[in-house]
Amino acid sequence: MIDPMTVLAILAMAGVTYLTRVGGYVVLKNRALSPRATAVMEAAPGCVLISVIAPDFVSKNPADLAALAITLLAATRLSMLPTVVIGVASAGMLRWLMG
Repeated sequence: MIDPMTVLAILAMAGVTYLTRVGGYVVLKNRALSPRATAVMEAAPGCVLISVIAPDFVSKNPADLAALAITLLAATRLSMLPTVVIGVASAGMLRWLMG
């Protein structure tokens, strides 16, 4: 049986995530963003991706290093969503195959 506190924690995290997304829309819906603010908003997903994969730069696990190389290659050729999917899939498969 799943611990009720675990379910509560998951629901709370989902709620906070939803509120941050909706909050941004509510705050910015009637505003025209400056070119500088638009550039910041467009760069944010890339910053998040880098913060997630940056620890792999110092990893000694060959599977992580190979997945990092695959992700970086995908990032140079594809948009954000396919890059994330390829990165997650390659990390999972390589960790499963290489241990």
